[in-house]
Order: sequence, then structure tokens, then C-alpha cells
Amino acid sequence: MSTFTQEDALLLEDVATKEENQLVIYNDDVNSFEHVINSLIDVCNHEAIQAEQCTHIIHYNGKCSVKMGRYDKLEPMCVALHDRGISAEIQ
Repeated sequence: MSTFTQEDALLLEDVATKEENQLVIYNDDVNSFEHVINSLIDVCNHEAIQAEQCTHIIHYNGKCSVKMGRYDKLEPMCVALHDRGISAEIQ
């Protein structure tokens, strides 16, 4: 059982106010290239070629930063990707 410390709160505050957070998608053995590409287009407003390139990076490198920005802008995208079964996090 972990406890939430003041240091944890400061780290979360730092992430929330940071101007350039990254939305990172991780590779898995479940989702197809087509599903990830379509999700990047629909959720992250990528152009088709950008979504395809990110998907290849995810496949070959294990992860890819697909969007940068403020936490409050990335968080709904991260949730939408999770809803589509895609492993993503904001860093």
C-alpha cells in the first residue's frame, strides 16, 4: 500500500503546469496498425501519413510521442486512446 506524499503532489503539480508534456503510445500485440492509425487521426488530429509514421515508430521502437502540449489538452486524448484499447500515458 503506497501513501501519497507532499513530494508526489509537487510532482503532479509540475506535470500539470508544464507547457510541453508528451502523449506517448506504447506498442502492444493486440491493436492492428489500421486501428492505431485511425485512432491517431480521429483522436489526435494527425494527417494520415503522420499517423502511419507514428504507428511504425511505435511498432519498431516500442513507443512514440504522438502529441505534445499542456496536460489539460492531452488528458482527454489519452482517455480517448485508452477507451479504444490503446496503451498511452502523458509524460
